[in-house]
Amino acid sequence: MTTPTLHQTSRTPAIDVVYMWVDGAFPGYGDVLSRYAETSFDRDPARTRDNLDLLKYSLRSLERHAPWIRKVFILTCRPQVPSWLDLGSGKVEVIHHDQVIDPAHLPTFNSLAIVSHVHKIPGLSPDFIYLDDDILFLRPVTPGDFTSPQGRQYIFPDRHWAPRYDSAAAKRGEKPWNLALSASNELLDQLSGVARRRQVNHVPLMINRDLWQEMLERFPDAVERTRRSRFRADGNIAVEFMYPYFLLALGKAEFADAPRARASSGYLPLEDFWPWTAWKLRELKRRNPLWATLNDNFGPVPNPRAERLVKAALHNWLPQASPYERPV
Repeated sequence: MTTPTLHQTSRTPAIDVVYMWVDGAFPGYGDVLSRYAETSFDRDPARTRDNLDLLKYSLRSLERHAPWIRKVFILTCRPQVPSWLDLGSGKVEVIHHDQVIDPAHLPTFNSLAIVSHVHKIPGLSPDFIYLDDDILFLRPVTPGDFTSPQGRQYIFPDRHWAPRYDSAAAKRGEKPWNLALSASNELLDQLSGVARRRQVNHVPLMINRDLWQEMLERFPDAVERTRRSRFRADGNIAVEFMYPYFLLALGKAEFADAPRARASSGYLPLEDFWPWTAWKLRELKRRNPLWATLNDNFGPVPNPRAERLVKAALHNWLPQASPYERPV
């Protein structure tokens, strides 16, 4: 990779960003979801809740701290478009599921299935960053923050071990995400040998479109099984977890050391117990990593005081509207 600079230049590769987003309160969406949902996991409001406008603040952070990004794509279900989004800049584009996903698999509420299609977005750059809508950049970020001096992609390990399939599948009521990690681990064992692997979710993921496609083609049955599942289910795989380890097996990735991982990544669980959330907000600001995930751990009805705390912090951190927003 060419030596990166903060701003896009003729020598810097074009890099786009892809978000997955949905608003569970969008008119009619809840009715469609209820028609297909079967379990409490399927109905978990945290999976589709958009009560904090996190995508809006994530885009603000992108504009402020990664202005070298060429274009932003937001992948969502038709006909959703964020009400505050201004598409006039030409730098952001909404892509609906039916533009990249087989109609036989729609509607889908399975993020594991949806993310397996991100490389199919028309006009997407060869290298792009996949971002969850709850990730914020808190300091200036360059393409070099994702790769080592030798050009290998950094893997930012989590402190938790990914579960093994034999143990997770035996747990009654195990969360579908853990089952997907387990099934993914089993496939990675076939690729590079049996090993313990740390989780690597909750970080921006730099993806090479061709290598992503190559990985999917290595495991066609598991990918197809995941894509057929309208909700997360046993037997699904988490390709966003598998990809860094796929690169590692190819010699194209390496683990970031502990100081770099800590300086780069933050994780903030948003809880209804507002003193905890207030303390975690202060702690995150004190640490000031490059990026942070604000994960929705609220209950069915979020504590209004906790919500107000988070909204105030977001506005304090990122008060300047981005070009992606409609004038107020």
